[in-house]
Amino acid sequence: MSTTDTVIHIVDDEEAVRNSLAFLLTTAGFAVRVHQSATDFLAIAPNVSNGCLITDLRMPDMDGVELLRRLRAADAMLPAIVVTGHGDVQMAVEAMKNGAIDFIEKPFSDDILIESIGRAANRAAERVHSAAATEAVRQRIASLSDRERQVLKGVVAGQANKTIANELGISPRTVEVYRAGLMAKMQARSLPELVRMAMDIEFDART
Repeated sequence: MSTTDTVIHIVDDEEAVRNSLAFLLTTAGFAVRVHQSATDFLAIAPNVSNGCLITDLRMPDMDGVELLRRLRAADAMLPAIVVTGHGDVQMAVEAMKNGAIDFIEKPFSDDILIESIGRAANRAAERVHSAAATEAVRQRIASLSDRERQVLKGVVAGQANKTIANELGISPRTVEVYRAGLMAKMQARSLPELVRMAMDIEFDART
């Protein structure tokens, strides 16, 4: 994965810190955006689909923990790293409880920060891949006919072909044909994979 695939969002109220971190990460090959306050970042967070966050814990308008809480509440959470000062460990632990994946104590070496950011960037890329895979499954589900959805519902419920056939008023052989069609349309290599796909998106035959 290229480091430029993921944008690193830096949130810190101190301009010198923002500029220093931005220079370091840009030099390391990351795409970077800086934000002077948690409020500024929250304003654009819902539109950030592929990124990760590095934020100071102590800021005047809103601290890092509250920022993470609000991101979670808005369903806009990103892989996040919090930067803490001496004595802020308890607050950092609170940040971890609210979704941060790592915290770094000041002063820290460039290598430690780069390594942590790399992990966060990988996590961000995994999130994007997972979201894309889920959307692909939803599109495949949407392509199914009503009858195929009914058969899929029975399959997910663990029903035998004969049971599904009795409920739908068709023959077991017809159910087998529908199941084969389901496997092809859903691009499932096995029955367990088909069931997992449906469960991952909380499939309901009525949707």
